[in-house]
Amino acid sequence: MGVEQARERLRGTDLPEHGTAKARYSEGTRAGHGFVRKALKISGVVQGVGFRPFLYREAARLRLGGFARNTSYGVYTEIEGDEPSCAAFLDALDHGAPLLSRVTNVYAEEIPPRGETHFVILPSEAGTRSALISPDLALCADCRRELFDPADRRYRYPFLNCTNCGPRFTIVQDVPYDRANTSMASFVQCPNCQREYENPLDRRFHAQPNACPACGPKLKLFVGGEEWEGDPVEGFKALIRAEKIVAVKGLGGYHLACDATSERAAALLRERKRRYEKPFAVMARDLAAAKRLCEVDSEEAALLTGTQKPIVLLKKRPDYALAPSVAPGNARLGIMLPYTPLHELLLEEFEA
Repeated sequence: MGVEQARERLRGTDLPEHGTAKARYSEGTRAGHGFVRKALKISGVVQGVGFRPFLYREAARLRLGGFARNTSYGVYTEIEGDEPSCAAFLDALDHGAPLLSRVTNVYAEEIPPRGETHFVILPSEAGTRSALISPDLALCADCRRELFDPADRRYRYPFLNCTNCGPRFTIVQDVPYDRANTSMASFVQCPNCQREYENPLDRRFHAQPNACPACGPKLKLFVGGEEWEGDPVEGFKALIRAEKIVAVKGLGGYHLACDATSERAAALLRERKRRYEKPFAVMARDLAAAKRLCEVDSEEAALLTGTQKPIVLLKKRPDYALAPSVAPGNARLGIMLPYTPLHELLLEEFEA
């Protein structure tokens, strides 16, 4: 059911018990003075995509009271204010929800006003598990700028992320999608990260994988079972230039990486994998590098640079210059672009 249909069902829809909201109140109650309160049960991809921060901002913009919380089925929210402002809130659900979210159902009813004047985000509520979890999201432009900004506290940090990007499905262990239900639960946020996490105006507000060099995961490189002494990123580059094969942990699994311009390295990987014909996928540094290898039209470019960074099958250019063993006897290449900050760091000095 969409938002428009929900408006038709604002009276009489059964909703689950939602607990008690703790909110600040005005000096005099607004109940009975033209104010209404609406309860909304929202399902779809609404966890891990900045949906609660979006609700918070809209409620603040419209001066609505109430609360929002993650649930096992999605998001439950109550709003209170004048009728036009509540209607505008519903319009925002229909037309202004976060780009990465997908609202599939909205069930609503009108309930008695409580006199709340501030909107808050409450702790999640457990129940029957049916919430949809967002897929992992490729590094966003804002985080990429921070990654390469020497003045930023996350400069060259391979695990930076925000509400608009980073791991989601890969790290979740249970629903609702809260930090305590992810593999990040053991990493206690430092004061700086905690302030971002709690600030409704920050793009890392309730970003569950939020971390920095002071409090988050660390990058390590092992060679022959021994930890590499020095910068793991520089160690990776040295091994690739030496025509070695390196296993790189990305979102959802490992990549076996080698120099795609080296026939020796590509043939060795093919032999070790016992993969005698099936083409290898190639990670290009950026769109310009992909265009030096293949013909790329506007639709293919949009796929390559989108939020999911898929492997796209592209027609090889006549001056294609990778090792023959990468895609033997094939007129096309499977090309993808870096989708994590770690991949960005590993490929920054390579042409493809």
